Amino acid sequence: MAWIVLFLAGLFEVGWAVGLKYTEGFTRLWPTLGTVTAMIVSLGLLGLALKSLPLGTAYAVWTGVGTVGTAVLGIALFGESTDAIRLAGIAMIVGGIVTLKLAT
Repeated sequence: MAWIVLFLAGLFEVGWAVGLKYTEGFTRLWPTLGTVTAMIVSLGLLGLALKSLPLGTAYAVWTGVGTVGTAVLGIALFGESTDAIRLAGIAMIVGGIVTLKLAT
């Protein structure tokens, strides 16, 4: 169950990272409220997952899920680069997340 909670925490991290783009420097009310809410939920879920998962593993997976999700949405929503080297980097992060899951 802790792994599911951790994955959800990572998804909320994606939400607040992408939300930052829409806040326009925290000048737009609703995107700002959504972003701050996603930050709180993300950290709260990470804290719950840390009750039973090792700190280093949980933090690395949380940031990895957030990084990969944010990069993918950056490509999908904002037309960011899909250069092969960038996609290879994203794939390596996914590989690291899977490796940490298998090792725990």
